[in-house]
Amino acid sequence: MANSNWLVTDDGNHRPFGDPETLEPGRYYRLYRFLTELEDILDTFHDDLSRLEAITPLVRKLLVSSYWLQMEYKNPDPATGWSVNFLYREHEFPITVQMVTWLPGHKSTIHNHGTWGIVALVGGQERNRIWRRAPQPGQPDRIELVDEIILNPGDVVALTANAIHSVEPLGEEPTVSFNLYGVTNFSDRREFDVENHSAKPF
Repeated sequence: MANSNWLVTDDGNHRPFGDPETLEPGRYYRLYRFLTELEDILDTFHDDLSRLEAITPLVRKLLVSSYWLQMEYKNPDPATGWSVNFLYREHEFPITVQMVTWLPGHKSTIHNHGTWGIVALVGGQERNRIWRRAPQPGQPDRIELVDEIILNPGDVVALTANAIHSVEPLGEEPTVSFNLYGVTNFSDRREFDVENHSAKPF
């Protein structure tokens, strides 16, 4: 099955985008080069969509050529069901790079990130549920389910800052993903309670 790129926007719309096929680069593509090119993109483009379209091919190139990255993860914590291994974060540089693992039988909260993000699935299979805001009188934080996307290894989902989703591993093995985020605006990051139509800082 061919790899897929998905774009999820603030309003819950989602669609395939870009060219998901990445050829083997002619030389080893190192993390420092990826970060340098990433900085150039951030200086050039200033809206989420343009940044996501420009960065996603670099993420694919990195994962195809830098196989060591795919092994840089921590086993999921049995108590929480997940673990994070930070590969890169630097004071005053607007990027966080991490590997995230989830145990089967666990799932994330429903949340946005308050920043653009790119998630590339490295191992396992993952269900991404896509939500959108659907406020009603007296329920300003009400959301509704739009659809779901099943991610397999090699699939990438790119999310704008206020896109709302939740993730759940499928099958019997943990999921492993490469996650890249811009600067998080914590005042805009929310965790949503779909039953009580409420939200709180996340």
